[in-house]
Amino acid sequence: MTSVGSLLAGTGGGVQMATLDDGTEVVVKSAEPSAIAAEAAGLRWLADPGTVGVPEVLGETEGRMVSTRVPSGRADRDAAETFGRGLAALHAAGASAFGAPPPGGPVHAWIGEARMVNETGEHWPSWYAEHRVLPHARRALRGDDLALVERACARFDDVAGPSEPPARLHGDLWTGNVLWSGGRGWVIDPAAHGGHRETDLAMLALFGAPELETILAAYDEAAPLADGWRDRVGLHQLWPLLVHAELFGGGYGDRALTVCSRIAS
Repeated sequence: MTSVGSLLAGTGGGVQMATLDDGTEVVVKSAEPSAIAAEAAGLRWLADPGTVGVPEVLGETEGRMVSTRVPSGRADRDAAETFGRGLAALHAAGASAFGAPPPGGPVHAWIGEARMVNETGEHWPSWYAEHRVLPHARRALRGDDLALVERACARFDDVAGPSEPPARLHGDLWTGNVLWSGGRGWVIDPAAHGGHRETDLAMLALFGAPELETILAAYDEAAPLADGWRDRVGLHQLWPLLVHAELFGGGYGDRALTVCSRIAS
């Protein structure tokens, strides 16, 4: 008998597909227990406003989660417009503070394979520097490179734009974490927390999402972005670039340093 309980008790690792006895297709994910706890709490938090597609968490145990599977589909203009409006509404659902974890989620969470600590703050530029940019920079960079990031962080107040309330972020919204099915976008694998809404949009742009301009136009129509938001894309991409530099090296650190040079000059 294939049930949620039997899948949670399984021994396989990684990500597996399965079908329950009632025909429901599910994803079974195994990982470090705090990563599973953070992902399950994040999915529930993102699903709560009902604004974008989010797989349903059917069950979780220590280090293992079962969620519904999103059928494969494709992005088109209508789906992208729906997703843009839904993402704006998701962000507007808000969070209690910058860095606030989803209810029931751990403080020590993850973005991909990198640690992400959900310490809270009320002032976005200083919180972003202290709890998102600098931790990964200190693990990825040394010497003059790290000093450049620190100089850029000292100028975040000057370049961050108007203050905004904490948004309910997916937190790792690169194109691989957006699926398209049933005429809408679905989000998976969150690093959910309270943050600045422009961060999610900058992540969408980092590796090129399909119908990106349609998504952004629909978002901006539903919840107008502050003037100059396109000039701040690099600022908001610093965090994922430094996460990638920490995990993979390569040119990600160089890209982050190029952004920091512009900010620090």
